Amino acid sequence: MKNWIGAAILIVLLIVFGYNWLGIQIEEGQTPKADGSNDYLIILGAKVKPSGIPSLSLQNRLETAIDYLEQYEHVQIIVSGGQGSDEPATEASVMAKYLMEAGIDPLRIQLEEKSTSTYENLLFSKELLPEGVNKVTIVSNDFHLTRAKYLANIVGLEADVIGAPTPKSVKTQSLIRERLALLKTYIFGK
Repeated sequence: MKNWIGAAILIVLLIVFGYNWLGIQIEEGQTPKADGSNDYLIILGAKVKPSGIPSLSLQNRLETAIDYLEQYEHVQIIVSGGQGSDEPATEASVMAKYLMEAGIDPLRIQLEEKSTSTYENLLFSKELLPEGVNKVTIVSNDFHLTRAKYLANIVGLEADVIGAPTPKSVKTQSLIRERLALLKTYIFGK
């Protein structure tokens, strides 16, 4: 009986330690902050509502990107995201439309419309970069940046980041889910 109690305590301690360590990893992923030195910005896709408008998470990514793009007018954009079964259009097309309506020159925007995961966002976006370019800036919600940078490195990209705020309505759920996704990524590489 004592062995079972000891094992249970050890498991609980490992879970608490792991949860906290992954939280620290998520916070540390918000650096280095972008400074305009990279010529390409990849905006990672997120949910598009059935009405065809960006979810609040995606809208925050886009608004954050717009602020950055207005400051650094030389930066080219890749909007990355395919179409889920419950989405009326690709995430990339919705993002491109949003950026153009905000006054971003359409000649600065490329669409990557095949991806269904963060790994694919980065892998397929890399295919749109000019030969020899491997430094990019990634825009995503703040909780997502550690995994995005890790996956960028796996596909051969060096990334700095811009963190968009995570909506309060999904923050707790997003942080828990991201811890699990980050752990899976660290173990399996994708």
